[in-house]
This record gives sequence, structure tokens and C-alpha cells, in this order.
Amino acid sequence: MSFKEAIPLYSTEYGTAYTGDSYYLLKNLNSDSIDLVLTSPPFALQRKKEYGNKDQEEYVDWLLRFCPEIMRVLKPSGSFVLDLGGAYKKGRPVRSLYNYRILIRLCDECGFNLAEEFFWHNPSKLPSPIEWVNKRKIRVKDSVNTVWWLSKNDVPKADVKNVLVPYSERMKTLLKNPDTFYKPKKRPSGHDISGGFGKSNGGAIPSNLLQISNSESNSKYLRLCDKFNAKRHPARFPAKLPLFFINFLTDPGDVILDIFGGSNTTGEAAENLGRKWISCDLDRTYVAASAFRFFEEPIKEKHKIIYSNLLNSNNLPINLPGKHQLLLFPNNQESTIELMKNIRLT
Repeated sequence: MSFKEAIPLYSTEYGTAYTGDSYYLLKNLNSDSIDLVLTSPPFALQRKKEYGNKDQEEYVDWLLRFCPEIMRVLKPSGSFVLDLGGAYKKGRPVRSLYNYRILIRLCDECGFNLAEEFFWHNPSKLPSPIEWVNKRKIRVKDSVNTVWWLSKNDVPKADVKNVLVPYSERMKTLLKNPDTFYKPKKRPSGHDISGGFGKSNGGAIPSNLLQISNSESNSKYLRLCDKFNAKRHPARFPAKLPLFFINFLTDPGDVILDIFGGSNTTGEAAENLGRKWISCDLDRTYVAASAFRFFEEPIKEKHKIIYSNLLNSNNLPINLPGKHQLLLFPNNQESTIELMKNIRLT
């Protein structure tokens, strides 16, 4: 079941999940109200998938339709992070350039800045396409997605100190006795290495290559999908991906938006980090099952009733148990369009 309009399905302590057309949702959000739009749309793959991906020929125009509204709802300090998987041209061992065409048009036509390009390496990704990689063996496994970090201005909110990674063993050794391992001087590359290089800053600056395995097999979401006989979303990204960008680009209390929410990994990550969130997906069954991320185990009869209502009830949104709710909908008798006009995300 799906809706053309965006309808609030459930609310948690920090956020609200919608089902329906996210373009409709975007049109009715306030300007300059969102700190981070973080999303992974259905990719432009060769074959149709059950979660609704578009054909490569129409994909770029389809996705660009959302982007002027994303620009409008972002705060001046906000960021737009877009995860796009690569694809081959149909019937040919030649890569599509659709993800790069999207980037160029986002900058040239919509006015976004490319703050930085990231690359998500998924070591557990299966080899594909089978024809070129497994059968003919003329291409290697494609295991990297492009992740475009875009912004409204040159200096969006960002703090690398929030995403430092552990020092290497070699760096740990250097920090114990820096005078033994290096002397401050200008290197042949032109870099001037000062004495501060031997000072610990709590961790190393990460690179723009994010190695995160997508091998989830026993999460609460998957367990409860099995328990409730619910359809799993087949294209989930790992929680560590949104966690990185939410930590990097937002502060507690900021507002995160995912317009292609799927199983709502972004909402769960935002909730765990104390950020407000809004998520939307066209398929109500996927949005209903995404509520499993916020159920407390062990499962009781009330959870079965909640899930049934998420699938079938018209008395929406359903408030999931939590310390407090993000009160976006003060009066359920109002029309959906009026409710969304009343949203104040400040």
C-alpha cells in the first residue's frame, strides 16, 4: 500500500515517520528548517527492484525534481548528503555516469556546493553484475558507493572532532616519544611539519573513504521482521553510515530529514544521538516495519496491536512509547496538508 500524499504514520521521542510522496512532504516543510538532509534513494539499476527504483533514462530528472525543495528547506548552515550506488549501462560492461550527472546538475542548476565527495566501501558487497564479474570475469567487484556532501554555502556546520578515528599503532608509538621518530621541518612535499605533530588530539582525522561493512544479520529490526512475518526492506544501509554524518554535521537537537526512508536507519541513528528527525517512504508496509527499530524487547501484546494499527489504522500518527514526543501534529482532525503547514522545526 502506498499514498500519493505524505501522511504521518508514527512518532517517537524525537521524530516522526511518514508514508507517501516525499515531494509532497518537502513542499510543506518550512524554509530554512532542516539541518541535514541525509538519504539514499533507490538507485538507477538495470533491473526493476521491489522498492521502486527508476529506469536509468529517467532517473536523473526524477531525482532532480526533489532538489530545489531540499535547497529551500535546508538552513543556511545545513548539508545535503546523498548516497548513490554505481550502475552499468544496460547490456554493456560500461559504467553509467548517472551519479556524476546528478552531482553536476545539483551544483550547476540547483545552486548546491560540493563540500566534499565521500566514498563508502562495503567489503561484504556481493559481486555484480553476474555477467561481467562472475561469468565472463572481465570486471572486478563493485563495492564502492559515491556519497556527495553538498551545502548551501561555503562553510556548512561541520566538526571533524566529533568523528575522529583511533590512531594507528605507529602513531601511538610516535606520540609516546615524538623526538625519537621525527624532527619538525619542511618536507619535500612542501608540508611544514611543526612540533605540534607530536601532540595527541584524541584521535586521527578520518579520510573520505568510509569502510563500513553492510552485513547486518541479527539486528532487532531483522528479528522482529521475522517475528511479525513482515517484509524486510531489501536495500538497507548500515547504521554506521548515517551515524558518521550525523555526528560530523549536526549537534544534539538539530533536525535530520530522510526523504527515502526505507527501513528508517537514519531515524534510528538520529534518535540514538538525540537529534530530531523526519523520515518518509512511499511504501506503508516498509514504514510500518521500520517501527520495529523503536520497539523495546521482549515483545508484548501491545506491540502486536501497534504494528497492526500501523498497517491498517486511519487514526494516525501512532505514538510509540518514549520519554516525550515530537509534537508535530497537535490536532489529528486537521487535514494532512494543514498539519504539515503547522510544523515548526526550530
